[in-house]
Amino acid sequence: MPVFKTPFNGYAVKFSPFYENQVAVATSQNFGILGNGRIHALQLGPPVAEIAAFDTADGVYDLCWSESHDSLIVAAVADGSIKIYDLSLPPASNPIRSFHEHARECHGVDFNVARKDSFLSASWDDTVKLWAVDRPLSVRTFKEHAYCVYSAAWNPRHADVFASASGDCTARIWDVREPGSTMILPAHEFEILSCDWNKYDDCVIATASVDKSIKVWDIRSCRVPAAVLNGHGYAVRKVKFSPHRGSVVASCSYDMTVCVWDYVAEDSLMARYDHHTEFVVGLDISVFLDGLLASAGWDELVYVWQHGTDPRSF
Repeated sequence: MPVFKTPFNGYAVKFSPFYENQVAVATSQNFGILGNGRIHALQLGPPVAEIAAFDTADGVYDLCWSESHDSLIVAAVADGSIKIYDLSLPPASNPIRSFHEHARECHGVDFNVARKDSFLSASWDDTVKLWAVDRPLSVRTFKEHAYCVYSAAWNPRHADVFASASGDCTARIWDVREPGSTMILPAHEFEILSCDWNKYDDCVIATASVDKSIKVWDIRSCRVPAAVLNGHGYAVRKVKFSPHRGSVVASCSYDMTVCVWDYVAEDSLMARYDHHTEFVVGLDISVFLDGLLASAGWDELVYVWQHGTDPRSF
């Protein structure tokens, strides 16, 4: 599979839920510390073709595709804004929406796969916000975390349930119909940077931490984790459950690797990929093709490859 070189440092990569050969990439200048950002929509080749690119005044830390419109991308921007882009319109007509309620950087966005008109944003202002695409203001703000919220992820089966991961060392489970969180997981002793739900068991989540570990939790019995995955050398930036295999998890880390795990196996580490030469901060797994992975790193490279093959062999 091909590799794509971005002008800025990669921050996130996501496969389209509509087309097996499209990915979107979020990038930030100067490693996201200061400068501009750019969103790329790519058609996988060979060769790779850029469908569209949108420039932002600040770095872009995350993005997600709409689950209801194949041309819409939601972006989390370093100035605290959330912007919606339409690939079917020229750059001058974009973004088609811009929401600016967060007081600090917006670090994560996630579209609801069960109720396809709403999405979440996670921010360094310690909050998560719920949005509807066609409403000008947020629907609700969730304010229990005591430090930055790095990630929020919808439950794949329950339209009202999501999880959040925070620098306060907790993951929380929320139901938007309830006044507060329904569960607090003191999941790690250091900051939690990412969380994701198992696509086959809606009571299982994974958390990834600065402590270099990934933990898998069954929220029906969460006094101890169902699994602890150790093997990364530095903080684990992102964790994703496979949409094809219930026990398979992928992760990426500041140790410049992507790992694939089977958390129920005795020898859980299935593969380690060291194709990046800088921090790996973006990771996704295709919903169309079993084992198709994408990663984005601070080395300005985006890779798409089949699990079991060398990402550099294209």
